[in-house]
Amino acid sequence: MKMIGRSGCAAALVVASLAGAEAQQSEVLFSHKHWQVSVVGWDDGTVGCVAEVTAPGESFSIWTFPNGAVQLQFYSTAWEFGEGKTADLGVQIDRRTPWSLTGAELYRNSVLFYLPDDRAGVNFITEVARGNRLYLRAKDGSDVQNYSLAGSSASISALVECGEAIAAKTPGNPFN
Repeated sequence: MKMIGRSGCAAALVVASLAGAEAQQSEVLFSHKHWQVSVVGWDDGTVGCVAEVTAPGESFSIWTFPNGAVQLQFYSTAWEFGEGKTADLGVQIDRRTPWSLTGAELYRNSVLFYLPDDRAGVNFITEVARGNRLYLRAKDGSDVQNYSLAGSSASISALVECGEAIAAKTPGNPFN
C-alpha cells in the first residue's frame, strides 16, 4: 500500500513538470506482475495516466484523463485499420457475461473505446481488477486477442491515484 501512495505523490510531481513539456514524456509510477502504470504528458500540455499490460507487439491499456474520461485501448502491430472506422466488438473477462463495445474506434493499430461515466463503467473496471484474463472478440464472438490480468487489482488502484492527482492539477480551476 505504501508503494501506491508514493505513486500518487509522484504523479502529482510529474504532472507539474510535464504540463509545459514540448514532446511526449512518460514516467512509470508503478509496476506489478504483468502491469505497468505511467503518467504521460503530450506536447500540447495535456496529461493522462495509463495502466497497461503488454506482450510482444500487443497491449491492453486503460487510460484516465483529467476530465474523468476513461478509455480502453487494445493495440497490436498485426492490425492496420487506417483512420475513421468503427466496429462493434465484445470483451469477456474470465467466464463472466460478455460486454459489448458498440462503436469502438479503429485507429491505425488500435481499438479505442471510452467507458460510460456511470455504474456500467465502474462495473467493467471492477471486473478487470478482479479478473484473470480478458478476451477481445469480434462482434460474432470469435476470439481476436486475450490479455493476462495478473496484477490488475493493484495496478488499477495505482491508476485511480494517478487519475486523482492529474485531475487535481488541471489548470483553469482555481479551487483545485
